[in-house]
Amino acid sequence: MATTAEQASPWLQGRTFTSWREEFDQRGYLIFERVLAPDRVAEIRAALAPHLARDLFGRNDFEGTRTNRVYALLAKSPVFAELVIHPLALAFVEAELGESCLLSALLAINLHPGETVQPWHFDDSGIKISRPRPALGISTFWAIDDTTEQNGSTEIIPGSHLWDGQYIEGAVKPAHFTNEADHEDGDRPDATKLTMPSGSLAIAKGTLWHRGGANRSDRPRLIVTPQYCVGWVRQLENMALAVPAEIASKLPERVRELIGYSIHPPFMGYVDGVHPKRLLRTQ
Repeated sequence: MATTAEQASPWLQGRTFTSWREEFDQRGYLIFERVLAPDRVAEIRAALAPHLARDLFGRNDFEGTRTNRVYALLAKSPVFAELVIHPLALAFVEAELGESCLLSALLAINLHPGETVQPWHFDDSGIKISRPRPALGISTFWAIDDTTEQNGSTEIIPGSHLWDGQYIEGAVKPAHFTNEADHEDGDRPDATKLTMPSGSLAIAKGTLWHRGGANRSDRPRLIVTPQYCVGWVRQLENMALAVPAEIASKLPERVRELIGYSIHPPFMGYVDGVHPKRLLRTQ
């Protein structure tokens, strides 16, 4: 059976996986354009439509007060499982985090016109190990809409995954989650935007400083972001509760492993002394 890296070869544009990893290590992010076919993008958009129709906005400056966030996507439609285990994304995730990695979060983010920039942050910041250090998480960003200079494409600081624990202006702080912090733009000349057409994939190291952009257009901007972590840290979303067992049992085996029906060697993740997959009735 082909390795995940070998399965990713159709999207590597004739380059070796090793050369892409070297670029990833240097820049902290990669972009692959038009990975998903338009009909697959349409399926994802249709699966999200009833949840976006609720038009619930974020609760604070970090979630975005003009942003819809849809969580627990694996419990909402099986179409999202294919994004989680897409060979191109998973090749870089497994190479960075090991095969015992876990899915830490899976959500859709829909920025409405008028949304402001997020505070700067890096996604594996919950792991309180001093920087500089290797990334202990990987975030992927699937563009459902085109992401442009105007509609709130994710802003990143290339090379910032190598920084130490320095504070930067406009960085997230606890008050951002309680609406007690003043909004700071924190614009930087060294930042760039992850602009890409619909169906594209961006991959970023968990130590890369980034933020959601401001939507200055007249239309929403929709992405789906599966985020992964090493197998020995706590996931951002409690997948055991987010994805009921009766749904988990019908997911592809690799997805079940990624949400937590797996073991990080030698035995982290067991349930009552046995492998957690034994709790599921699978075909």
